[in-house]
Amino acid sequence: MNNQQVNSMPRIGDKAPDFEAMTTMGKIRFSDYNKGRWVIFFSHPADFTPVCTTEMTGFAKEKAFFDSRNTALLGLSIDSIHAHIAWVNAVNEKTGVLFNFPIVADLDMSVAKLYGMLQPGESETATVRAVFFIDPEGIIRLIMYYPLNIGRSMEAKDGYPFVHFHSHVIFTQLELLALSSNSLLIRVSI
Repeated sequence: MNNQQVNSMPRIGDKAPDFEAMTTMGKIRFSDYNKGRWVIFFSHPADFTPVCTTEMTGFAKEKAFFDSRNTALLGLSIDSIHAHIAWVNAVNEKTGVLFNFPIVADLDMSVAKLYGMLQPGESETATVRAVFFIDPEGIIRLIMYYPLNIGRSMEAKDGYPFVHFHSHVIFTQLELLALSSNSLLIRVSI
């Protein structure tokens, strides 16, 4: 018999798992943070890496768009709160871009495990890149997992964030077309 532990992963339509965690903006309880608004919860493998810095900068530059649509951003990696704060400050100092949304410090990997962000076939010590769209009622409406070697970048297109996923094999574009109190409309192009 196989002794590997099987971790349950959240599914579309599930209530988003609740957690309490330290972030770059203080301690949060997810259910309170999510109350009455959409949340885009995303993971990145590590602080101070070029691809992760580019991704987070893209989200930070588009924060006003998400705010105007009652949507909060929430990042996560398994780095410490001290590493997160040093990284946020270094990026702000060098580029003038402030990551003005909370980044969960998940050193014990408990939140990453809760959301299925640790996938042993990819890495046991870094999160895969994951994105969860969670509605104002706390229900998961979209989940995307993709490998560490695929980066994402954001740019505005016709007033909407346009996300590119890059690797040697694929180039996918995800365009957020509309986000309202109870619906999400996206277009994916390969």
